[in-house]
Amino acid sequence: MKIAVIGAGAWGTAIAMAAAARQHEVLLWARDAAQAAAMRRERCNRRYLPEVPLPEALGVTADEPAALAHGASGLTILATPMAALRERLAALPGDRRPVLWLSKGFEAGSGALGHEVAREVWQGRAGASAGAVPACGVLSGPSFALEVARGQPTALVAASSDATLAAAAVQALHGETLRVYSSSDVVGVEVGGAVKNVLAIAVGALDGLQLGLNARAALITRGLAEMTRLGVALGAQPATFMGLSGLGDLVLTATGDLSRNRRVGMLLAAGRTLHEALASLGHVAEGVPSAPMVLARAQRHGVEMPITACVVDLLAGRLTAREAVARLMTRDARAE
Repeated sequence: MKIAVIGAGAWGTAIAMAAAARQHEVLLWARDAAQAAAMRRERCNRRYLPEVPLPEALGVTADEPAALAHGASGLTILATPMAALRERLAALPGDRRPVLWLSKGFEAGSGALGHEVAREVWQGRAGASAGAVPACGVLSGPSFALEVARGQPTALVAASSDATLAAAAVQALHGETLRVYSSSDVVGVEVGGAVKNVLAIAVGALDGLQLGLNARAALITRGLAEMTRLGVALGAQPATFMGLSGLGDLVLTATGDLSRNRRVGMLLAAGRTLHEALASLGHVAEGVPSAPMVLARAQRHGVEMPITACVVDLLAGRLTAREAVARLMTRDARAE
């Protein structure tokens, strides 16, 4: 299978490496021509994954039309932050090719999930009919890019309303060290992938205050309840949140030392400003722009999300980490 991976950050590079390891013809596109040239020369992504060599069979280019042409007959994977998903979708040719994205979050400003962004982009094209949305979907689940690049055991879920596309994602990536499940619940998988980043900031702040494992377990459990309430209100299946993109991704991102969102919370608890915390990461922390969008969508649907609300206030500087914990602990008692 010919596969184009659009975006040479850590996650895009790791997925491209996984696909190349399955003997597919993979071409990875980097926006920065200098970065692409360095990756070809040094056979590693020194900026994002310096520890792991690139497979010799993996091609790297800064020529986006060439990369898109490469994936036209196979699979195109968009590996960009949520903020760039709309731009990359709009750059796709109008050939109705199957496309999968790795973005996790609610788009800043619109509050849209990935599938909603895709629908807006494609239906906004001249001559597009009301149902003219190509086969599309999302790949998500508990995964740190470094571990996938190293070939460490990982399980993901490919979600699409198009069963053929989900099967293509499995064919592209499922192997000895990367297990790929399929799902038709795009809404649930996307909500899980977005909200877990917000909740990881909360857990990071709590751990930064050294409040203990009991508190961490309680926060993760109640966070999962928040995630599920919002997902169901948006049309998701409740069972999805007990799977890889719900509970699985939440536990990993909230507790793993490689989690950028968890790190943001810990730095805020240590007294760093949000600007200082983000500057120290060198990568995008999707929970930061997503948090106010998650809360806005929840409020529009009458869904209560107290942990998310505290994270929004923490990020905005209206609460300290300790004040956020105090607010949650002094809420009225209620039935679980």
